[in-house]
Amino acid sequence: MIKYLELSKVTAMHSDEINEAVRRVVEGGWYLQGEENRLFEAEYARYTGTKHCIGCGNGLDSLWLILRAYMEMGVMKRGDEVIVPANTYIASILAITENGLTPVLVEPREDTFQIDDSLIEQAVTPRTRAVMIVHLYGRCAYTERIGGICKRHGLKLIEDNAQAHGCTFGAKRTGSLGDAAGHSFYPGKNLGALGDAGAVTTDDDELAATVRALGNYGSARKYVFDLRGRNSRLDELQAAVLRVKLKYLDADNAARRTIAMRYAGEVKNPLLRLPDLDYCRLSVHHIFPVMCERRDELQRHLSEGGVATMIHYPIPPHRQRCYAGWSALSLPITEKIHREELSVPLNQTMTRGDVDTVISLLNDFK
Repeated sequence: MIKYLELSKVTAMHSDEINEAVRRVVEGGWYLQGEENRLFEAEYARYTGTKHCIGCGNGLDSLWLILRAYMEMGVMKRGDEVIVPANTYIASILAITENGLTPVLVEPREDTFQIDDSLIEQAVTPRTRAVMIVHLYGRCAYTERIGGICKRHGLKLIEDNAQAHGCTFGAKRTGSLGDAAGHSFYPGKNLGALGDAGAVTTDDDELAATVRALGNYGSARKYVFDLRGRNSRLDELQAAVLRVKLKYLDADNAARRTIAMRYAGEVKNPLLRLPDLDYCRLSVHHIFPVMCERRDELQRHLSEGGVATMIHYPIPPHRQRCYAGWSALSLPITEKIHREELSVPLNQTMTRGDVDTVISLLNDFK
């Protein structure tokens, strides 16, 4: 069986360095807010091309912290609106609603799966304070048009960079394209820890200081609490592991892109819609989506052939029970994507034979 993602193999690629990093932390006896955090934050800020990186507990927290910091700074208040793609993972929207802000869902483009920049401006109202773009599946969502809209209307541009570590727009990396960005280092991500982990990147000094305090119970000085924060800190073990894996991120992304280019170039089945070669050149391929009207049959076909797959994501946010009040929304493109998307294996541990098998099975589907 070709697993969708075998994390033990990903870790094994750098096991000696990871084991040494873990040993160093364990024997050092300092497990929170120490030297590994300081070094990772500096290295990841340099990698993304930003002034600040603040480690936190996970990707959801990173987005929550950005929005809450803007509220503490007086940039936003409860009831204000944040434009967000309708087909995103639930975490993007939870971060908004948990802060008492209002998500405004905008449809994606079918060819890129990213928010449709031609629909954003018509969603702007006097209550809009930010646009949150999500670099979904590893493809950059930013466009010059989006940047122009934010500038014209005085909106904050927030990046959800949970799935696109290392992706670029021109000479800049995702995580540095807006006013602030949230990052997830969940184990299955392109840059993955050995547990939950996250970070915020920004060039804004005030925002960075506020985010750091909020993630430390609201405290910038020990036992002094100026803000009502939460406990969301990147632990030293995860920071040490991320420092090892960050060194190999660009090479890992290049390996993913090579596989994606093969999929796009060699799968010729008219029943399937795959990202094209231009898409593949621009993505770091956290997820490789295959669209099929008979998605469940395709998944069974691949499983019977020894290939595991996943669905990202079977139910769109506006159809989830936790947001039952949105059930009347009509978002046909989002619903089509969620109905037809199937993710096939794509990661740096796959052999040429593994990729051959996936391609053959996709072409054989009838």
